[in-house]
Amino acid sequence: MELPKLFTDWFAGQGWQPHPHQLALLEATDPAMLLIAPTGGGKTLAGFLPSLVELSQGPHEGMHTLYVSPLKALAADIRRNLQRPVDEMGLDIRIEDRTGDTKQSQRQRQRVDPPDILLTTPESLSLLLSYPEAPKIFGGLRRVIVDEIHALAESKRGDQLTLCLERLATLAPDMRRAGLSATVEDPPALARFLGPETRILLADPGPDPDIRMLQAELPAPWYGQGGRHAARDVMEMVRRHTTTIIFINTRAQSELFFQELWAQNHENLPIGLHHGSLSREQRQGVEAAMANGTLRAVVATGSLDLGIDWGDVDLVIQVGAPKNVKRLVQRIGRANHRYNAPSKALLVPANQFEIIECQVALEAVEERDLDGDPRPDGPLDVLCQHILLTACSAPFDATALYREVKRAGPYRGLTRAAFDRCLDYCATGGYALRAYDRYQRLVERGGLWQLRDPRITRDLRLNIGTIIDWNNLKVSFRGGKPLGEIEEGFAATLSPGDTFLIGGQVVRYEGMREMTVQVTKSPGKDPMIATFGGTKLAMSTKLAHRVVEFLNDRERWRVLPHHTAEWLNLQTEVSRMPQADRLLVETFPRGPKWFSTWYAFAGRNAHQTLGVILTRRMEEAGLCPMGFVANDYGLLIWSLDPVNDPGALIEGKDLREALDTWFASNMMMKRTFKIPARVAGLISPNLPGQRKTGKQATFSTDILYDTLLRYDPDHLMLEVTRDEAMRGLVDFDRVEEMLARVQGRVDHVRVEHVTPMAAPLILEVGRVPVKGEAERRLLDEEIGLVLAEAGIGAPA
Repeated sequence: MELPKLFTDWFAGQGWQPHPHQLALLEATDPAMLLIAPTGGGKTLAGFLPSLVELSQGPHEGMHTLYVSPLKALAADIRRNLQRPVDEMGLDIRIEDRTGDTKQSQRQRQRVDPPDILLTTPESLSLLLSYPEAPKIFGGLRRVIVDEIHALAESKRGDQLTLCLERLATLAPDMRRAGLSATVEDPPALARFLGPETRILLADPGPDPDIRMLQAELPAPWYGQGGRHAARDVMEMVRRHTTTIIFINTRAQSELFFQELWAQNHENLPIGLHHGSLSREQRQGVEAAMANGTLRAVVATGSLDLGIDWGDVDLVIQVGAPKNVKRLVQRIGRANHRYNAPSKALLVPANQFEIIECQVALEAVEERDLDGDPRPDGPLDVLCQHILLTACSAPFDATALYREVKRAGPYRGLTRAAFDRCLDYCATGGYALRAYDRYQRLVERGGLWQLRDPRITRDLRLNIGTIIDWNNLKVSFRGGKPLGEIEEGFAATLSPGDTFLIGGQVVRYEGMREMTVQVTKSPGKDPMIATFGGTKLAMSTKLAHRVVEFLNDRERWRVLPHHTAEWLNLQTEVSRMPQADRLLVETFPRGPKWFSTWYAFAGRNAHQTLGVILTRRMEEAGLCPMGFVANDYGLLIWSLDPVNDPGALIEGKDLREALDTWFASNMMMKRTFKIPARVAGLISPNLPGQRKTGKQATFSTDILYDTLLRYDPDHLMLEVTRDEAMRGLVDFDRVEEMLARVQGRVDHVRVEHVTPMAAPLILEVGRVPVKGEAERRLLDEEIGLVLAEAGIGAPA
């Protein structure tokens, strides 16, 4: 397919020429293409160009192109950007988006009269496919574009999407698919994820980014703090640039940093806040202001990581270590969103150890060495949801559906026995639940599986998706203006008059009304820190390995600030550095307690898991463990008696079994069980006219978990829960990787007091809420004692 004159003239009018990869995608006849091109390289236009050219040549019956985005904000932004060339070339093409933010009336109309191009998310696509009209809606579909495909491939949302893509391929056999990404560490694996016979198209990677660490006036503290020490310096960078995006790793930290930044904003420059727990109205307001160029800066979490094209953004600041090189590259690309223009970015380490992590991440970016962990096979809870939603659309043949599912990348290894087990679960609920009518959802009639009671379609559709957020409560001003959401557990701690941060402002809790937290504005200066949904990022395996390499190469320390290099030098004098193939364990007394520090470099979740295993073994050995704290590089355990033989505590091959036994009766396992139980439709928190609270949902899942554990321990959902807990919640695979790497080799260093590298972990132990000057002074004194004991003092 050649580019028509209408399009070449439009490109010329913009002062552009089509990039080679854009023309290559236009000319491709492959059933699936994966385009890997740098941020600002016109990936999205490349994906849409074949569709626009085809639609310019004449009308098309029904939907022609489906665009899938991981973010609602990205879908809305793409619609705005795509509409411009369509209008300027005078093309008769209707473009609409469909997400959770789309009005119900528009969604209903789209089922009857779909647009030429529809932009949506995996959840909305899954919902559309569940309607009887799906064959009519998608029967004429010619192209599917999956944007930022690497982000979707990292979660259950991606598994859900691949199942939907194969359903679309069944409904529209001539459909072609295109995946778009700028940050791919394993292109062949991502190509297999997109679909069979996917060809990879690599664009010119463009210039290296201009990225460095911000030289803040105040040094980074020894622990925590979320980068707030650098707020004054960040504000100065905002003043010097046209538009700045400031990325923060968690929603709570973004609220805190926004407050610190605003305190330094003496000129009252327009600055916004954007994260996933804010109300739709607030998020859309910030997005519109950014698109219009009326904001000087926005503080954001991963909600703005991907693809949004704001041409005036000339600086990205990452506050806190990025934890993942691929994520850092993605965020850097938000600045100077133009082809062959280097992105400009600054890193702000939140504490001293993050200075090292940031330096290592900078080197990885320079070497284009992206990280990423391989994805496991497609989860069975997502498959169960897909089977039930397929039945909502129409009766199906089990063998045909199995063959269709097997085409999806994550499910190519699926056995028929595993598929039939999922089908049986969907039909009966499993052995222990088959006596209950509510779990009898499918029945086979005339060789086809169908819903036993069509009335349950409403419940199934209301609970579509793999993003679990039932522990969140909406927050609104009195009078109804929505602000966002907070976790129900945090809401339960509030009393009338309490203040907390949300949406960058301090609000006063007034009470609950119809499951909504009612608040008013408050001038309070000491607000509580709300807890929000979302994940805490852990350092990737590859980045952790690079950090250990850096720690053992003194020549590379010369790039570090003086106080950080001195910290590492002192560590080697009083102890030693962790090695890649050995486990360093330090033990020392402090007051009446004994401390042991385990430098495993396996990430926070894995270290918490290791803490569970080690404290149980210490208890069995009579060492009286009292507690532990973990961060990304190590684990600190305190006990009444010393650990004299740390190697003995990690010996044996029964670690997984021991952890599984502990999990079986642990609340952490019950919490994990809620995820597959919700995804696979075992429980339905969203019901017509009502919504279960987090407590109600927890009560329901706890009863179900205990029942299945007692009467049906091999139940499908328990198996999925065990796999998910081991892999995601506790990262046990990384514990096993570390143990395999060290092979029992332990460097045990006995010292008389806290070591320099252990000091930040000791200070994490002291992180407790404080009120009043006396408490603050006591805490400051304790911090000073720890630093003096470690011999490092405050950074100069």
